[in-house]
Amino acid sequence: MSTTWTDAVVVARYDATPRIAVFDLARADGGELWEYEAGAHIDVQVGEAGLVRQYSLCGPPGIRKQYRLAVLNEPASRGGSRAMHGLAEGDTLRIGAPRNRFGLAPARRHLLLAGGIGITPLLSMAQALDAEGGDYHLHYCARSRTDAAFAPELEHHPRATLHFDDQGPEQLLDLGRDLGAPAPGTAVYVCGPGGFMDYALGRAAELGWPASALHTERFGASTAAAETGGGGEGGFTVRLSSTGAEYLVPEDQSVLDVLLANGVEAPSSCGQGICGECIVRVRAGEPDHRDDVLTDDERAEGLFTPCSSRSRSPILELEL
Repeated sequence: MSTTWTDAVVVARYDATPRIAVFDLARADGGELWEYEAGAHIDVQVGEAGLVRQYSLCGPPGIRKQYRLAVLNEPASRGGSRAMHGLAEGDTLRIGAPRNRFGLAPARRHLLLAGGIGITPLLSMAQALDAEGGDYHLHYCARSRTDAAFAPELEHHPRATLHFDDQGPEQLLDLGRDLGAPAPGTAVYVCGPGGFMDYALGRAAELGWPASALHTERFGASTAAAETGGGGEGGFTVRLSSTGAEYLVPEDQSVLDVLLANGVEAPSSCGQGICGECIVRVRAGEPDHRDDVLTDDERAEGLFTPCSSRSRSPILELEL
């Protein structure tokens, strides 16, 4: 793993909802944290097992004395959220330098569509746009007001609309109305659970929005990626361009699993094809892309995620 780490301490913690806790983190040695831009996330190492998970930074960019995270306690998770919710003020953990594949694009106007805990990176974007006087509107969807972690901060904001499922159909997000037809110079950002993402992106496509105007980040693998878990039908061979070494990738293991098992130094983090840390370049072969992070252009350029994607050809040569 290539992440640069530092020790951090929980300087404040509060429960924003029954399932969402907000944490303010500072460097344990009192120094400044790394700079970051809106939309960035960090790796967090927490728990006795050294679990590493990714959480979006939801505080205003430019404040380097503290980072703010909001974490949903997800019973079906792999243990990271439960470990985070066990933290109290004064506890320590390790955090990695911010990474960002979900930053604000150059645009005249920005439309931010958040579902549930997907508000975290979009809240940071809204704060950055407020600071620079940018033109935007934020739509924040949640099951109810009590499930909306940042409702108190946003309910009276002139550039935010809150949509709660339990307040009638007129309160629901209506993308025909709230997104509308494509507008030149407008960028759209979507973040949230799988069902919300699928609805928003599918409806945007129906309305004619080009893929180049849509910017997304998932907090979990898509249904297709989750079902395969980096595995798939049939095995293949992965070859390293630097040494010529070849390894068999069986159908029940991912490329990343095989590389790490054979002592290959391969960057990795989420293991689900959603963070982009493991991206490498394909030198030969036909990849079978199953990630939720690369754009079509990046795939065409030969980029590949070993943690989730596979090969359609018998041999896949990677630039490693």
